[in-house]
Amino acid sequence: MHDIRFIRDTPEAFDRALERRGVESQAPRLIALDEKRRVAIQVVEAAQARRNAASKEIGEAKKNKDEDKAKGLLIEVAALKESIPGMEAEEKKASKELDDALAEIPNLPLDDVPDGTDESDNVEHHRFGAKREYAFAPKQHFELGEALAEMDFETAAKLSGARFVVLKKGLARLERALGQFMLDVHTGEHGYSEVAPPLLVRDVAMFGTAQLPKFADDQFPTVSKNAVAEATKEFVQRSVKGAFNQLPRVLADIKRETGKDVEPTYAVQKLSKLIDDDMSNYLQLLDETLRDLLRLWLIPTAEVPLTNLVRESILDEAQLPQRFTACTPCFRAEAGAAGKDTRGMIRQHQFTKVELVSITTPEQSKDEHERMLACAEEVPRRLDLHYRVMTLCAGDLGFASQKTYDIEVWLPGQNMYREISSCSVCGEFQARRMNARYRTKEGRQLRHLHTLNGSGVAVGRALIAVMETYQQENGSIAVPDALAPYMGGIKKIEKQ
Repeated sequence: MHDIRFIRDTPEAFDRALERRGVESQAPRLIALDEKRRVAIQVVEAAQARRNAASKEIGEAKKNKDEDKAKGLLIEVAALKESIPGMEAEEKKASKELDDALAEIPNLPLDDVPDGTDESDNVEHHRFGAKREYAFAPKQHFELGEALAEMDFETAAKLSGARFVVLKKGLARLERALGQFMLDVHTGEHGYSEVAPPLLVRDVAMFGTAQLPKFADDQFPTVSKNAVAEATKEFVQRSVKGAFNQLPRVLADIKRETGKDVEPTYAVQKLSKLIDDDMSNYLQLLDETLRDLLRLWLIPTAEVPLTNLVRESILDEAQLPQRFTACTPCFRAEAGAAGKDTRGMIRQHQFTKVELVSITTPEQSKDEHERMLACAEEVPRRLDLHYRVMTLCAGDLGFASQKTYDIEVWLPGQNMYREISSCSVCGEFQARRMNARYRTKEGRQLRHLHTLNGSGVAVGRALIAVMETYQQENGSIAVPDALAPYMGGIKKIEKQ
């Protein structure tokens, strides 16, 4: 989320930065929405101020026994009380229009991010190791896994559909070993605190890390039937109680209209009409309740719960930086371009990933980004996997990122580099969406935190890289030395 004050003060710079990402000018539209909001606020404040002033003038008029003036002021105050809610509704509407517009705009790239439109314009940063030579034609991971009878896509399709896999025996253990190995490195040597977060999160958490609202179609939403039942019960109770709470007013209205005490049948008819008249409001309440309280999202990455650990909080600068890691299943409805990577484990709806998240100050965030990259790199280094690091160009950045490094591991079977980690610095973009701040050492100022996230690394893709790199001519997979302590003495995965 962007600071509208920054946009008002530097509209040209804001639009130039967006242009680098391939986004057309937004500043004029946002400034117009902000002006509309500010005018609406001024109208409300002026009306409230006049209401308060007129209320005081009523007392003075009565004190001076000026009944005509007091009567006129009473009429004015009553009119203001009746009109102010409508003004406030307009102000809320204008504020929501601005907030919704800001929420759809990506982060601005840092100055040192290379220009470019897509992945072909990314710039190589450095490489580690060299491509291995094989005395045979190396196979792809799915060919190896299926020949071992330990990677089963057919059964997974029966269970869940396309882009799922069932791992068995040695490969299942190898994937688990990789996750444990990564966690041990990051917690034991890199200073990250391990977290076991929820795999289901609310809208506010997904909004905080910018998966919502723009990328809702890429996610897996869920709704609890029990929660729906409870919400429906609450809805009915509120509807009935809300109507019956107005019964005294209904009775008073009837007596004023007829001059008589009410008959029960007539009261019920009036009350029934009141319920019907208010039903649209109750239905709106139910819809909002279901949407805001009952829907939970399967996490697309542990970045979501880990970053949101500091949402709606104020930290002391002395507590920073904070570093978190987690090994979790991840779920994404989006699985890449149609027809691309349809075979194998490269693009799955469910995959395992070790995530790294850092929470820090603006002054520390760039150095923390370099540190995070080094921590992520340590995993393929210890597995002796050849890889390269790419600096993403402005047009290829993720929505919330200011700058991103991708680690791309070499896959001999595919004869190409594939992303295994992505490390991004987001500045205050996510913190603004989460209302996450810190108090400076002097205690005089509250500032938004800076957030960073990275894969440390994608476990499924690390499994693919190990399988293809360590494959033997007979189709077996040698276990890397770094994973030996986690494999229970298994040195080679071969067909049983």
